[in-house]
Amino acid sequence: MAEGEGYRNPTEVQMSQLVLPCHTNQRGELSVGQLLKWIDTTACLSAERHAGCPCVTASMDDIYFEHTISVGQVVNIKAKVNRAFNSSMEVGIQVASEDLCSDKQWSVCKALATFVAHRELSKVKLKQITLRTEEEKTEHSVAAERRRMRLVYTDTIKDLLANCVIQDDLESRDCSHMVPAEKTRVESVELVLPPHANHQGNTFGGQIMAWMENVATIAASRLCRAYPTLKAIEMFHFRGPSQVGDRLVLKAIVNNAFKHSMEVGVCVEAYRQEAETQRRHINSAFMTFVVLDADNQPQMLPWIRPQPGDGERRYREASARKKIRLDRKYIVSCKQAEMPLSVPWDPSNQVYLSYNNVSSLKMLVARDNWVLSSEISQVRLYTLEEDKFLSFHMEMLVHVDAAQAFLLLSDLRRRPEWDKHYRSVELVQQVDEDDAIYHIVSPALGGDPKPQDFVILASRRKPCDNRDPYVIAMRSVTLPTHLETSEYRRGETICSGFCFWHEGDQLTKVSYYNQATPGFLKYVTTNVTGLSSEFYTTFKACEQFLLDNRNDLAPSLQTL
Repeated sequence: MAEGEGYRNPTEVQMSQLVLPCHTNQRGELSVGQLLKWIDTTACLSAERHAGCPCVTASMDDIYFEHTISVGQVVNIKAKVNRAFNSSMEVGIQVASEDLCSDKQWSVCKALATFVAHRELSKVKLKQITLRTEEEKTEHSVAAERRRMRLVYTDTIKDLLANCVIQDDLESRDCSHMVPAEKTRVESVELVLPPHANHQGNTFGGQIMAWMENVATIAASRLCRAYPTLKAIEMFHFRGPSQVGDRLVLKAIVNNAFKHSMEVGVCVEAYRQEAETQRRHINSAFMTFVVLDADNQPQMLPWIRPQPGDGERRYREASARKKIRLDRKYIVSCKQAEMPLSVPWDPSNQVYLSYNNVSSLKMLVARDNWVLSSEISQVRLYTLEEDKFLSFHMEMLVHVDAAQAFLLLSDLRRRPEWDKHYRSVELVQQVDEDDAIYHIVSPALGGDPKPQDFVILASRRKPCDNRDPYVIAMRSVTLPTHLETSEYRRGETICSGFCFWHEGDQLTKVSYYNQATPGFLKYVTTNVTGLSSEFYTTFKACEQFLLDNRNDLAPSLQTL
């Protein structure tokens, strides 16, 4: 490293490409297919730098393209490994464009890819990432939650499509102004040659994505009779590899056209010889296109008329996916300061609210600018001032197993046993094994005559490896069955919860975090400045609760 140069992640790989006419589409802009090839190559090199062996693309998360890139501009791509699991790793990618004449730069997109390390003769066990910066700690921590969401993604989509009430107006539309979906159907075959493959002979994931983008663009053009712009690619997985010599059959069709956007479905199958009747499903993806006018504003699109049967199914599923996609983009990508305190809870967003709940707490934990405000009898109180929020963090060592502490505090119905701020707790909905919604009633605070009530989503997570803590995350949600009433003053929490670190045999570091909302701020500052000892008293009561009940859950620990 050159003298004076700052710290650089050892897995980071950078690529800069000058956009030439051969890289562009009919509008003189960089083809998204070409960009995807560069993204995949850069990410693969980062993964292989960490793994020390060949890696293949397993999946790509949602990609939203914020800016187009013109001929003559430079594309700058950075990729680094966020976290390594057993044989897979998450790679974070940032793409920016640069105008060499004006020295301006724009963010184009961010992406997250999963790569799997592969050796021919031995099983791969990846080494852990060394974490140096706050950003690396945050990405490492949240990567575990993103992995969890990916693993259940397919089942989540199936459940939501099966249970979601999809509104459409097929019967009320003027069929004379509709474009038959069959007119947009595209089928193309590609022969995988050595330039399309990596050093193992497997087809580059980025090359397959480029071919998919090509047929999807043709299908979209057949609907709008114009040059469409790709705005988003939904999360997808590679179901299996393809090799040099394979024939890849790519099929695309417009599933649905909304007012200003359309969804194109693409499927990729592989076969080896012409005589083969069985084709291997490589992957499927859904791409969202728009048509931009001279002012870069999206134009209205013609309606699509689906074919009876499968066509109508795809049409309705596209409507459901659009809602799911918007929920995911809003909930997963929003910063805490941009999120409302209480988000409506429904089956179509529960996976992403749970993700946001846990990842928000993990990001708060990973901050490196916590300040120690006080320490009483080995109970430490830390504070963190950021923008609109004052957060506090309490920490102590307890002679209890970490798994026991996790189980004891996971059930909020037991919290009134040690926390006087919880007058009553009702379990409203057991969403799944790890998520539950509670209605909590607290005493009146600060001279307010009315007691407070909260509707809280509690999400718990077990560690992915021995560096991870057990986590219990909490945030406010709204339920139609538990609306605000005149009996209580509705309180809200944006981010709070517990983390439990194993420190030794029957020794656990218990930490509580809370990002204080305005209504709670005065109470927090009173404790931080030492004018009240309620935080300390409550946390010691929590310690005593754990010690008194540490033998209650021994059989349950076998499941952790």
